[in-house]
Order: sequence, then structure tokens, then C-alpha cells
Amino acid sequence: MLLIGESLNVISKKIGRAFKERNPRPIQEEAKKQKEKGMDWIDINLGPARKGGPELMEWIVKTVQEVVDDVPLALDTSNIEAIEAGLAVHKGKALINSIMCRPERYEKMLPLCAKYSAAMIALLWGPHGMPRDEHERGELAVELIYAANEAGIPNEDIFVDGIVTPVNVQQDQVYSLLQFMPMVKDIGEGVKSTCGLSNVSNGSPDHLRPILNQTYMVMLERMGMYSCIADAYDGQLVAIARGKRPDIVEAIRKVMDDEEIDMGSLSKEMQDYVKTARILIKKALYSDSWLEL
Repeated sequence: MLLIGESLNVISKKIGRAFKERNPRPIQEEAKKQKEKGMDWIDINLGPARKGGPELMEWIVKTVQEVVDDVPLALDTSNIEAIEAGLAVHKGKALINSIMCRPERYEKMLPLCAKYSAAMIALLWGPHGMPRDEHERGELAVELIYAANEAGIPNEDIFVDGIVTPVNVQQDQVYSLLQFMPMVKDIGEGVKSTCGLSNVSNGSPDHLRPILNQTYMVMLERMGMYSCIADAYDGQLVAIARGKRPDIVEAIRKVMDDEEIDMGSLSKEMQDYVKTARILIKKALYSDSWLEL
């Protein structure tokens, strides 16, 4: 699984302050740490960036690439002008995060993607908001991929994001995304995929968030997910993504394959992954105490 580091984000007090004060040191330190952690992309999330967005994005891209110029950046803001400002100064192939499946958005953004030969995240958020199920995800993906192709963007530069939702409030949607993933390769040959992985654990107790993220990542990859936007500082997650914990992957896949599992023969760690996998595929109802049951 390829990883997009999520920590250069305006919602971080430290990073948000550095953005506002144009202080390069915390930004460059964070970028170097994410490179050391092995991130394949570094996401720069400015949020709406309504005031001074283009100048800020240009400055941040230059600031990061002064110290890390061999890890591509994902440019993440709803400000279209800021996206273009970042694309104009980015060295190498940038990733636009993201282009929604709304004509008023993609008709403006797809030409920018083509102009700067960038890759793009095709966010399956449509005119009516969140897709209801895997079938609506498929319809939105077809529309957005077709529009991207018409704008001159090849499938290989398109990353479909079917949208991860919190399991504690939308357990059905978490399962629906798993059902959608095999459809991606049929919708467009060469199309990639990604997601905001940490969303699955939003709202869950902090100590439970890592195992939710890790388990869901394994399940998504099994169903065809190419990459994810994730926490670079979750060492276990990175180890799993790099193939260093095949025992965890095997246990989760057994749940997905509905194999009989002797829980008594498993370590406490493996039992926790099995229980978590059962939550994510709706074999058990979510509660904050699922590991204690």
C-alpha cells in the first residue's frame, strides 16, 4: 500500500501557526520527518484558504521542496486558485487532492490538471453529497473519469476516492466502500484509488483509532485499494503497509473470507485484529467496547 502523509495540515496548531506566520522551520521539519517515515507523497492541506490562498500555497510548496524535492506533494484545498499556484511552482508531478464530481468544480479543475500534467484524486462527492451505496459510487466514478479523459487526463493519473466514513456512525458506508473497490478496475483500466483512511476512526476513542485504521487499510488493500492518506507516525500501520506484518494481514483476511477462527489459539494482539475486522464488515455491531467483548 502506498502512503500519503497527512500531517502538514492547517488544523494542526503547530503547522497552522507556521502557515499563518510564514515560518518555514516547522513545515520543513515535518516534511523531512515524513520523508524519513517513508511516505510516498506529502499532503499539504490548507483547508478553504479563502484569504491569500494562492500566495500561501506557492510559498509552502517552495518551502517544502527546498528540503524535500524527491517526494511529490498532494495539494489539498478547496481554493482552486491556490491549487493552480501550487501546481505552477511544483517540481515534478503533483497530485491534486481533490476534484469533486460536481460539474461546477471539475469543469474548472480538470483543465488545470491537464495543463500542469498533474495526477488527481477523483472524489466521489456528487451534486447530492455523499453517495448512498457502492452503485452510486460507481455512477459518480464513471462520470468523473469520463470527464477527466475528455480533458486529456489519462487513467493512470486518476486516483478514485470513494470516501471513507466513521464506522461509529456509518457502519454500512464503511462496508459499502469495501464492496465498491473491485468495481474500480472495471470502470477504467489503469485507474488507481486512494482514500482518507483516518476518517474511519473519527469519533472513536483515541486509543482505538490505530487498530481501526490499520485493519481497514488491510481490508481495503485486499479489495484493490492502491494508496491511502494516512498517519505517518503510526509505526504499526506503516509496517503493515510495507509488508512487515504478514501475520496481521493473514488474520484479517481470514475474517474477510469467513474462515473459522479459533480465538483461543490467538494472541491478544491477533484477537483484537479479528474482532476489529468483524466490526468493519458488519459481522458485529460497533461499540466503543468491542475489544472487551
